[in-house]
Amino acid sequence: MKASVKKLEPEYNKNSKLFHSKKEVEDLYQNISKYALMNGLSITNLKKGEPKGVAGITPNQSIDPQSTDPQSTDPQGQQVMYYKIPVEYEIQGNFLSYLKFRRALSKSPKVINFDKEEINVQKEIQGQILSKGTISIVGLPDEYN
Repeated sequence: MKASVKKLEPEYNKNSKLFHSKKEVEDLYQNISKYALMNGLSITNLKKGEPKGVAGITPNQSIDPQSTDPQSTDPQGQQVMYYKIPVEYEIQGNFLSYLKFRRALSKSPKVINFDKEEINVQKEIQGQILSKGTISIVGLPDEYN
């Protein structure tokens, strides 16, 4: 069994490097703040939501209706493959700076999805926008259950 684990470990590490650990979620907040500051933007709101399990069935897996392990299954009894962690934000500044901010954030080696985004022009301050949106990051089940 130890040999099998040792053999699978490099593949696990390769496939899991796109996911965020709990510590890396905190680093994400720092990166968002850093990228915003570098581009002259103001963050007016940044809030992490509750992790939500995303279930699925692997090709070699069958659903066991007798399973009662709440850690590894969703309410429909399927195994949680990963967790999706939403982060809501509001950022204010000029549009070109906001595009540079998004580009810097997108170059992250971890998975970051822009789920929702609304950009409004600020009428009281010429050339300024307010972007409200939600990004989501993904984490492995053993980190968030």
